Amino acid sequence: MIRAILKSLLKPEAYPEPTTRVEMVQTHVSWIFLTDSHAYKIKKPVDFGFLNFSTIDRRRFYCNEEVKYNRRLCPDIYEGVVELRETPGGGAFHGNGPLVDYAVKMKRLPADRMLDQLVTRNEVSPADIHEISRVIAEFHRNAPTSTAIAAYGKLDRILFNCQENFDQTTAFEDTTLPASERELIRNWVSGFAHEQAELFNQRIEQGFIRECDGDIHLENICLVDRRVFIFDCIEFNERFRCCDTAADVAFLLMDLDFHGRHDLAQEAISAYLTASGDSGMMDVIDFYKIYRAFVRGKVESFQMNDTGLGQQERDHARTKAIRYFRLARGYIERRRLQPTLFITCGLMGSGKSTIAAQLSFELGINVFNSDTIRKQMAGIQPESPVSEPFQQGLYSRQSSLATYNELRRLASMELAAGKSVIIDACFTRAEDRRLCAEQAGRHGAAFVILHVSCNENENFRRLTERSESGRSISDGRAELLSSQRLEFETPLEDEGLLIRLNSSTSPPLLADSIYGRLT
Repeated sequence: MIRAILKSLLKPEAYPEPTTRVEMVQTHVSWIFLTDSHAYKIKKPVDFGFLNFSTIDRRRFYCNEEVKYNRRLCPDIYEGVVELRETPGGGAFHGNGPLVDYAVKMKRLPADRMLDQLVTRNEVSPADIHEISRVIAEFHRNAPTSTAIAAYGKLDRILFNCQENFDQTTAFEDTTLPASERELIRNWVSGFAHEQAELFNQRIEQGFIRECDGDIHLENICLVDRRVFIFDCIEFNERFRCCDTAADVAFLLMDLDFHGRHDLAQEAISAYLTASGDSGMMDVIDFYKIYRAFVRGKVESFQMNDTGLGQQERDHARTKAIRYFRLARGYIERRRLQPTLFITCGLMGSGKSTIAAQLSFELGINVFNSDTIRKQMAGIQPESPVSEPFQQGLYSRQSSLATYNELRRLASMELAAGKSVIIDACFTRAEDRRLCAEQAGRHGAAFVILHVSCNENENFRRLTERSESGRSISDGRAELLSSQRLEFETPLEDEGLLIRLNSSTSPPLLADSIYGRLT
């Protein structure tokens, strides 16, 4: 019955307004039908405990709640609740046939102007982020509060939500969140909450627990003609909507980090603080970013069990879930990490850039890649392949010295600002490593050498595959490997904190082994 109705809703004649085509997308809780001008959102008959749409009366009620609460930030987008009727041709949003269900009807916003798409295409400016932050701050300032709403800021209620998340992810410990990682995050959350209980009380006393949005992530923000549309708030459970304003804005900050734009996240924090005057949020913001990353990891994990999604979509959800959970872990490690200069060290194709990218993502620090910098200094696009004999041309000794000098200069700027940084290069020469160690010392920073390796056959396979794909910034080739191996000066224990890594292990596990050595 449901499948037949859904199929019939792909026909243009099922809609009251003219449309040339209909597209269906779905989340773990909704089917959304997109016409040329509108979106019709039908709630799935699911019950996750914290969300219950299992009966038609519940779905009608929450459709009305969705319209009511989303009109706060999108008053002219949400048109209302409409009835889904049965017709001779199937389901339709018109006619007088038997009632099938209800849907939220809203004007369609352009998909290519959603913030996640704009960030992916690098089309978001600091000014855009400032305006989004200003809109959120103004919304928070005007959001209602009361004794009942403020009670949602009590520590026992916050920890109830956290514990619910931990319990609901136990089913995914073999797929997206290993039990050891879940318990590490659980213990940190519990420890922070109890050690900093007074902070949460202060947030209540200062009036920062309000009826917020609850779901401000990049896919729910649209920029059109300099207007900010924030839609699809939490309507189904007030304990997720009524929260600390810091928890609300933390969703945006976390999702910018998830998309690898910690620079934009910093812009958002700065702009929100200026617009809101809420300097106290910084004391709890990491706690709430961890909470938000964990929630997103849980939601993406749920989608893996949705049989209505194709296998490719479920696999994509699994990848995203793992990445969100790793970000939650990374936020914990950021609080422990002193300013550090990391350098990779190893042969071409050994997996150095992969672990550098993983650390950069989880720790929110910049990584400077030697291949990219080398080509930029020569006026060459990083993606353009350059085939040179070993240590000649672009890869001559003179060019390499200039490249390493520039890498140290860029790293020095980060260290001077009190930040950690990664230099991703082969560092085959002990002298180049020594210069980095001295640089870290001048800035009072720790110095860590990540010596990355893999077996010879795997090393050769990776280089061959990379060359054939033509998609790598690196110009490392299998025929150069033996020459580089002959000149490689293996790092020694007295050069700095030396961490040896075998890249046959997954990047998250490699990151865990690094964190274990840093503590």
